[in-house]
Amino acid sequence: MRIGVLSDTHIHHVSKDFRELLDRHFSQVDVLFHVGDFTSPVVVEFLSSRNFHGVHGNMDPFAIKAVLPEKKIVEIGGFRFGLIHGWGSPRGLEERVLAQFNEVDVIVYGHSHKAMNEVAQGVLLFNPGTATGFSSSGVHTIGILECGDTVKGEIIDLD
Repeated sequence: MRIGVLSDTHIHHVSKDFRELLDRHFSQVDVLFHVGDFTSPVVVEFLSSRNFHGVHGNMDPFAIKAVLPEKKIVEIGGFRFGLIHGWGSPRGLEERVLAQFNEVDVIVYGHSHKAMNEVAQGVLLFNPGTATGFSSSGVHTIGILECGDTVKGEIIDLD
């Protein structure tokens, strides 16, 4: 089972480049996660045509917050994934998102625009970074989660 992961796209329409990014990197995924800051309901509608799970972010308008929760637990391949965007300063973000879930194997989050693929307190913390939003490092990234005997994360550099 392969899961494509996006966050912090911050786009207002579904561009040709965005479609090509999805086709190139996520054509072989079974499920797609987007963990907030879409910024346009058009993007949510577009992704909803796929096997998609999402949560809203702090920059999302009411139209998105009305249809996507702040956090969500998804069970796939015998694993529990906690989805949340995150909030506040990037400093301490991992501790804050960890405190939001009990009994999950993976927490998928965004907000910081910085990729993360590390285990803390027995939980895989996975942040795909930003594919199309502002990046202070100039690096744009997405993620893939592979479910087998364990869950393994991969960050894909788009630049």
